Amino acid sequence: VQLQASGGGLVQAGGSLRLSCVASGVTFNYNRMGWFRQAPGKEREFVGGFRREYGTTYYGEFVKGRFTISGDNAKNTVLLQMNSLKPEDTAVYYCALQTGTGTYYYAHEYDYWGQGTKVTVSS
Repeated sequence: VQLQASGGGLVQAGGSLRLSCVASGVTFNYNRMGWFRQAPGKEREFVGGFRREYGTTYYGEFVKGRFTISGDNAKNTVLLQMNSLKPEDTAVYYCALQTGTGTYYYAHEYDYWGQGTKVTVSS
């Protein structure tokens, strides 16, 4: 299984970006795909997740309605639409895939990870 994340870049505060993650080599029904982020000197943080079977979405507390996650099961793709971006959203964003029935929140419960895409929000 390989995850390919894309869509990062430089944007001004208040702007928007859409991140995309495609999972290839998936030959099983996985549980979730999710997004995490990691800023320099900080721990990896849960951003949002999409549960494949039910279409359920989850978000980190800091999102507060600014981000929307969606998934396409047929394409094994998850999108993260980020609006009203703030400088504190600057980080490397990682997509991840969870095969089992763990919780959505903890990074260690995801089994496969993409390489990350960098998001920089200028003030």
